[in-house]
Amino acid sequence: MLHIIEEQSGKAVRLKKGDILKVIDPQGMQVSDMVIFNANDLKEKISSGKTLDFEESILLSTGNFLWSNRSHKMMKILEDTNGRNDFLLAPCSAETFKIMYNNPEYHPSCLENLTKNLEPFGIEQDDIPTAFNIFMNVQFDNQGKLSVLPPTSKAGDYVTFEAQMDLLVCLTACSAEDSNGGSFKPIHFEVSSPN
Repeated sequence: MLHIIEEQSGKAVRLKKGDILKVIDPQGMQVSDMVIFNANDLKEKISSGKTLDFEESILLSTGNFLWSNRSHKMMKILEDTNGRNDFLLAPCSAETFKIMYNNPEYHPSCLENLTKNLEPFGIEQDDIPTAFNIFMNVQFDNQGKLSVLPPTSKAGDYVTFEAQMDLLVCLTACSAEDSNGGSFKPIHFEVSSPN
């Protein structure tokens, strides 16, 4: 079954161990922030630091695992047709637009959408970790200065993940202009069971 995340919004979904999650960029150049929690103990969640440490890379794609704050494998990346994802930058927030975009007005954000969709499960905003930013194109120079460039994903590109435990997953269609080449588009996802 195809699920549609409308532009600048988000959705949460439960996965059983072994389920396959396919995250699709239907129109191209659209980032999806993803956070994951152990469905049986929500204090265990995805960890950027542990993942970058254990995978020994900041460029995560096919064959890599996403690890938890308790050093357990949470997801395996089975296939990645684009090959560029980010695990350095936090979900965009109201403060992102004030500090980085000099925009004091209300602006939808991934943190807001993650919070709204995870609240029914008892997860508060302060519990939300750094997201795995699917299709996000973050580059850095020789001095370590970061830059966010338009995604290289094309229409129909996708990443498939295999759940390594029972999971609660929340995905967004990112709300930051710089991350998405200046426009906002939907994200699609599918969940399938091997049984």
